[in-house]
Amino acid sequence: MSTLTVPSQIPSVAEDCEQLRTAFAGWGTNEGLIISILAHRNAAQRKLIQQQYAETYGEDLLKALDKELSNDFERVVLLWTLDPAERDAFLGNEATKRWTSSNQVLMEIACTRSSNQLLQARQAYHARYKRSLEEDVAYHTTGDFCKLLLPLVSSYRYEGDEVNMTLAKSEAKILREKISDKAYSDEDLIRILATRSKAQINATLNHYKNEFGNDINKDLKTDSKDEYLALLRATIKCLIHPEMYFEKVLRLAINKRGTDEGALTRVVTTRAEVDMKIIKEEYHKRNSVPLDRAIVKDTTGEYEKMLLALIGHEDA
Repeated sequence: MSTLTVPSQIPSVAEDCEQLRTAFAGWGTNEGLIISILAHRNAAQRKLIQQQYAETYGEDLLKALDKELSNDFERVVLLWTLDPAERDAFLGNEATKRWTSSNQVLMEIACTRSSNQLLQARQAYHARYKRSLEEDVAYHTTGDFCKLLLPLVSSYRYEGDEVNMTLAKSEAKILREKISDKAYSDEDLIRILATRSKAQINATLNHYKNEFGNDINKDLKTDSKDEYLALLRATIKCLIHPEMYFEKVLRLAINKRGTDEGALTRVVTTRAEVDMKIIKEEYHKRNSVPLDRAIVKDTTGEYEKMLLALIGHEDA
């Protein structure tokens, strides 16, 4: 499911660090060398490179990259090099600071990570910002958005496959009642989405469709301009079909007039080691164009090369 390509034989960590140091030396930066190393190492290997680089040269690798690189290429390299939990903490903090109601990054992190990954992101947030993700979400968001997002980012879901069908039926009925009453921010509706296991939610929503004839997200499309409803629909899609959610984020990022590099960079760096292969298949199926071709058409230079390397493009 990952699109990351790691060579079967890789140099030692010390050699990688030496090569990166060389890439920074002299006039100009050797961006190709940076891509050839960092875009082809997994999270554990990148962490070792960061540690070794700091020990050998007395400098933080991320700070060195920040100094040497710029613009979209800098952001994709920095986000990719970060430990996944630290990356989520960074993205989460960024999302709280420039909150807009259509910003779905917090929900995305809360709903597409495993329970342990979300917990590690919250711990990384503590270490980095000396406060909790939960308190920042509570402080920076308001109203229905806060009512939904706070329990989502605080969640620690059960991850087993067991499903209680009696509960699925009763909670499908609750969801139907709340949606019929337009009580979209009702505490029971939010409780079900924020606390139940993904397997249990899937069973509940399957029963909802069988019993009431509509996909739940269709019933939540009563007002296409309502940003809270858009967030609610995205939450459900993330919990049940994350690959479809990410395909849509990429489609909107690449197909708009002017590329949304922020969204494109975020999805590629956070999913390359997870499920980018499935997202690519979904993208091709939905758009009749391979993702790598869409990226080539919409991006340029080293930024393009780094993205292509991360999504497993053959020549990258």
